[in-house]
Amino acid sequence: MLPRRLAYAALLATALSAHAADYPLQLQNCGHRLHLDRAPASVVTIGQGGTEMLYALGLGDKVVGTALWFNPVLPQFKAINDKVPRLSDNIPSFESVIGKRPALVVSQFEWMVGKDGVVATREQFHDLRIATYAMPTDCEGKNNLVGADGTRTASYDVQTLYKSIRQLAEIFGVPARGAQLVQSLSDRQAQAVAKVQGAQRQQLTAALWFSSADLAADPYMAGKNGVAGYMMQTLGLRNIVSSTEEWPTVGWETVAKANPSVLIIARMDRRRFPADDYQKKLEFLQQDPVTRHMDAVKHQRIVIVDADALQGSIRQVDGMEQIAEAVLQLQGRTK
Repeated sequence: MLPRRLAYAALLATALSAHAADYPLQLQNCGHRLHLDRAPASVVTIGQGGTEMLYALGLGDKVVGTALWFNPVLPQFKAINDKVPRLSDNIPSFESVIGKRPALVVSQFEWMVGKDGVVATREQFHDLRIATYAMPTDCEGKNNLVGADGTRTASYDVQTLYKSIRQLAEIFGVPARGAQLVQSLSDRQAQAVAKVQGAQRQQLTAALWFSSADLAADPYMAGKNGVAGYMMQTLGLRNIVSSTEEWPTVGWETVAKANPSVLIIARMDRRRFPADDYQKKLEFLQQDPVTRHMDAVKHQRIVIVDADALQGSIRQVDGMEQIAEAVLQLQGRTK
């Protein structure tokens, strides 16, 4: 019976893909209208989240360049990623992007490609007849012109992640793959949340340290309405940070006074700042005269999560599963 179901699913996926390949295609995307006469033959991705999303959709052969990486590529995508030129680990130049002559540029963040984009504006690409797609995870319910990393005008909604997946799948004519990926991520998140809710006995608080411009400077912490704030709230953790900025700076004295039950810190290979290194974060927490007295530090209630799993990406559910396990362990200690 199972082989028959799989065969039917394959036929259905093929039928859906064929149906969605009808062009021209028009989409509203972050205040811009995207018009495509055909599926893009090539794409440059700026942001690991968009890159791995395309890989997960089976579109790695369309990717001709990548940039802006926080962590190593997921193991299942290493083979295809090794074949794709990396334009930059961090911010690519406009020239390096257009040099690949892509039909489409996918940007994870508006501060990369947007009104004040450090790579370019969308119009600069459009003038060269290169289409652009900005991931809704970073533009919907968010003003990227306010605050260092933008300010959320509404709480992050995981549906914007699913929208990103569905729209990219639609753009490339593979909607069935998008639907399947969304279903898988949605199911996994529901399972993680259910586990935590089933064991909830007390209100736990949390703070999430992404990085710092300098270890002596105020850290970049997760704001209440951003992706990481959503992850904590959904898992029953109360974020001690009330700012609506995506990654506001918050003094350690303020964090220590709130004394969160759990500290979450980001791990990344990026080295723009000293605190990008999670080992340096741990050393600081244990040695600083303010932070070393926090309960989370004294009792080793520190969760280390990959940076890209703290953003609107297919890894977001990985981060939620990891944090959920930490919450379950902490709840177990309080029986």
